Amino acid sequence: MGEVRLTSAETARGTTSVPGQASGRKGTGGDPAGKGAGGGRETGRGSARSRRGAAFAVWYLRAVTFVNFLSAVWLSLGQDLRRHNTADFYTPYLLTAGFASGLFSLLLAVTMGRRKRAAWILNLAVSGALLLAFAVAAFAPCTGGRWNMCYPEFRDHAQNWVSLGLTAAFVGALLVGRREFYARGDRSNPALATVVAAVGLLVTSLVAALLVGAANTDPDASEASFLARWRYGVMRLVTLAPDDRIHHAITTPGWVDVFINFMSMMLLLAVLFAAFRSRRAVDPITEEDEERLRALLAGQGERDSLGYFALRREKSVIWSPTGKAAVTYRVVGGVSLASGDPIGDPEAWPGAIEPWLAEAREHGWVPAVMGASEEAGQIYARHGLDALELGDEAIVETAEFTLEGRAMRTVRQAYNRVKRAGYTVRIRRHADIPAEEMDELLRRADDWRDGATERGFSMALGRLGDPGDGQCVMLECTDGKGDLRAVLSFVPWGPKGLSLDLMRRDRDSENGLMEFMVIELLERSKEIGVTQVSLNFAMFRSVFERGSRLGAGPVLRMWRSLLSFFSRWWQIESLYRANAKYRPIWEPRFMLFEKSSDLLRIGIAAGRAEGFLEAPGLPKWLHRRHLGTRR
Repeated sequence: MGEVRLTSAETARGTTSVPGQASGRKGTGGDPAGKGAGGGRETGRGSARSRRGAAFAVWYLRAVTFVNFLSAVWLSLGQDLRRHNTADFYTPYLLTAGFASGLFSLLLAVTMGRRKRAAWILNLAVSGALLLAFAVAAFAPCTGGRWNMCYPEFRDHAQNWVSLGLTAAFVGALLVGRREFYARGDRSNPALATVVAAVGLLVTSLVAALLVGAANTDPDASEASFLARWRYGVMRLVTLAPDDRIHHAITTPGWVDVFINFMSMMLLLAVLFAAFRSRRAVDPITEEDEERLRALLAGQGERDSLGYFALRREKSVIWSPTGKAAVTYRVVGGVSLASGDPIGDPEAWPGAIEPWLAEAREHGWVPAVMGASEEAGQIYARHGLDALELGDEAIVETAEFTLEGRAMRTVRQAYNRVKRAGYTVRIRRHADIPAEEMDELLRRADDWRDGATERGFSMALGRLGDPGDGQCVMLECTDGKGDLRAVLSFVPWGPKGLSLDLMRRDRDSENGLMEFMVIELLERSKEIGVTQVSLNFAMFRSVFERGSRLGAGPVLRMWRSLLSFFSRWWQIESLYRANAKYRPIWEPRFMLFEKSSDLLRIGIAAGRAEGFLEAPGLPKWLHRRHLGTRR
């Protein structure tokens, strides 16, 4: 599917701020990116000159990274670079052949691209020191005394002047673009980087000492003490060419020295990663925030079927200055991930979107929205975000639903088959369920869960049986013996709507049980005053629908085949088929993003938030989450 750009043709009107009025727990403040409402795509704080300076610095690091990696595989180029670094030539800032130097410059390029202030300080300090050394070598007079700083070999080669010019240009770009590097890291970063450096140096030096002792081929190896081997390892961590004269009775193969130096490079990258980390901990929704959000939902909740999911307590919230709108979000992997539409009055949405974007840029987060409606997408587009259609939400108008007709024959037969098997459905508001029964439902729902992780973020509440969720609706399905076999839970969608939250069933139960329960809800909706029901979200629905039609193009058919392949694991096509049988109204939902280059990162963050991806390196039991409740 192609990218869908939303324009401001049908956007909501702007909001009027009230000077001095409180904006809730999260202050709105000014826009650190220098953007007002509808400020376009520019994200800089300063002038066009400062933005150009920052862009030059970032692209310089990217170019150096490319050359460093290229020289690692292009042997002749790598040899030339190394000769320039060891002979009478000098290379520009960070230009050194090899994968290690490429990784180092790549990390700096990425962090500078995210406008990290700490990365700017590090680059300015190191490149400034190198420029000073170049200037001394190039311009210091030859006095002939003890403190002679003259290097005539530097002046004899034109390449060295090119290196000086490029390094000076990089330093100048850093100074000119200093206002563009405003993103702050986590407050714990300096302490974390110090701990990583200290512990990492201790561990790597001990490993190096043990490796040196095991691989020592010197005839007098027995005379080398552990302290001597440890000192040798520490020196190899610092440089590939330490003074071997101070390391008596130690002779190691070349691969040992290279491996030790590789450990030092990994340690340096780990320290830099810890130092440049984005802020991760954000304030979760408080009870006061939840009360205010519920008040907004009571007045405007019918606008968005996903609005109630904003009450997920792992999210954070930012309020508009008037308090009439809010954006709820969660930070995952450096992505500030909002879900659904902003809560509240659409006229006040820009007042909440602006501080949310400002906070994301202040901390170097990537802003993204999952599952926004077209109306919200148009307003987000005024603030510089683009849109990609993710799929469609299935909405059923209960008054128009019927099992009659040829088109519903298969559904009708499946429904009657389950009904004849003796299954019955009980429909109750959560507030009407006794505490003991709710605890049992919660236990059974956890037992029937598919997988170790409680999934859901943008379209799941993540809890069951909380006293504050009394207006949620529970469907309990029992078999002919009266045993509970499945449960469905729906959250309120305004005063007369429901949105599907939780689906769980016993795997030994009758096939088609979920469809039977949904149809029972649709046909008995008048009992609880419901006129519309939002079912599952069908990702890339239009691809499956259009790709199966006669005359579909080769690209569309290939895209459909690819999605069908991945449906074996992620149930993409099956969700569409399951929803289509109710003949719903399809409402498109969009993903909003700022830059196309961030799509992969946003996708990974969304997968982690929804529970489909886990952080690498940790055992699965550490990721296990259960349905929570404050009962």
